[in-house]
Amino acid sequence: MTVRRLTWVQPEDLLGHELRQAAEDGRDAAQFVRRWQRAGGRPAPVRSGASLDPASPQLRSLALDLLDELDQLPSPQADHEPTELAAIRSACPSWPTSARNQQLFSVSQLEAAWLGRAVGCLLGRPVEKLPLDGIRAIARATGNWPPHTWFTARGLPAELAAAHPWNRRSAPNSLAENIDGMPEDDDLNYPLLNLLLLRRHGRDFTTAQVASVWLDTLPAGRTFTAERIAYRNLLNGIEPPDTARHRNPFREWIGAAIRADVHGWTHPGDPGAAAEQAHRDATLSHTGNGVYGAMFVAAVIAAAAGAEDVHACLRAGLRVVPPRSRLAEAVHVGIGTARAERDFATVTDRLHAAYGHYHWVHAVPNAALLAAALTHADGEFSGSICRAVSGGWDTDSNGATAGSVAGLLAGHPARLPERWTAPLKNRLATSVTGFDGIGFDGIGFDALAELTRTLTTRAPTQQEAPRT
Repeated sequence: MTVRRLTWVQPEDLLGHELRQAAEDGRDAAQFVRRWQRAGGRPAPVRSGASLDPASPQLRSLALDLLDELDQLPSPQADHEPTELAAIRSACPSWPTSARNQQLFSVSQLEAAWLGRAVGCLLGRPVEKLPLDGIRAIARATGNWPPHTWFTARGLPAELAAAHPWNRRSAPNSLAENIDGMPEDDDLNYPLLNLLLLRRHGRDFTTAQVASVWLDTLPAGRTFTAERIAYRNLLNGIEPPDTARHRNPFREWIGAAIRADVHGWTHPGDPGAAAEQAHRDATLSHTGNGVYGAMFVAAVIAAAAGAEDVHACLRAGLRVVPPRSRLAEAVHVGIGTARAERDFATVTDRLHAAYGHYHWVHAVPNAALLAAALTHADGEFSGSICRAVSGGWDTDSNGATAGSVAGLLAGHPARLPERWTAPLKNRLATSVTGFDGIGFDGIGFDALAELTRTLTTRAPTQQEAPRT
């Protein structure tokens, strides 16, 4: 019997990722690379969370030592990529103020956003982890290039399927011929968790209370990358914000961004407050650009309450990101490239040339792609999710966020094409406990929209606004 190794926590795999992270943020780790290679250490797995064979006790011990030593290396990015909220705000010269007398998002808008998130995630699931050329080859072979509908295995040549295998965890319930409701996925679990968080602790929750909700309601086996490291750290008695830093090479990956939608949905017209709430959530597991990714998404979504179009939303999102950070630069590049090129495949190629040295789950390249997809599609729903997924990298996460933003802008479930929404059958499965009515058949997106609206914070009126 083959026993699968536990992913995302093995020191010998974490060390490889930390060495890559050091290269990405400009720390000089050459001596650590040499020590690791001389001892027989291997690079981090390219696509998966664990290497095939366990390391020897000696190699594992060395990996732990090197992880701790690497943590002491100063980063040249530190001065303009802070993690503390006060420093982030100080670095942002045009931090957004709330829109006065802004109306709440309607239940219909929120249902469209929930549906959009689910649709975009489901579209990206079967091609997650595939390289860009694999996604394009599959889409072309099945008459779906540029992508305009669900991926399918029907008509896919066997040799192409073997060369570019689907995500085996996701394909059984996310290809067109297999969809029957929205299956469980971490990209939907975290918004559910944040509803529970707001129900229990209100908008003034602390990062420690985020941790408490995770431990109470989120199975450890349904966490990945930075979230799994933070979960492990909590169980080892480490408290936030150290949970985000201790032996965590995934701290600038995309995980916090997929948790940010609820913070935007519940702060219509107040992108600054949405970003601050996302910060308290994100810092349980992330630092620097990983935190900015969450703040950016939350602010983009909150701004949809008063923005004229998706482009104004993106501008609002950039106002909560330190302008000298790599994530801010990547978003600007994504937007600029999308405006300069008519063909989105060319946009994608240029972004991969610029940011392909990052890990495919890192927040920086994925933020560039998300911004490019929304810009190029002008916020239109199908165009946004299809472009986000067609660009590769973290396909289900980018599809989900693009779908959330575009669904909210569409304003009503009836304005989303039925080919996308009908297969979901108003049913979301989840591994998160704590929702009345959740069982085998799942919970409806209409019910989630109602619940989200009850947790929404209205932007303060002029009379309520604090004096400055």
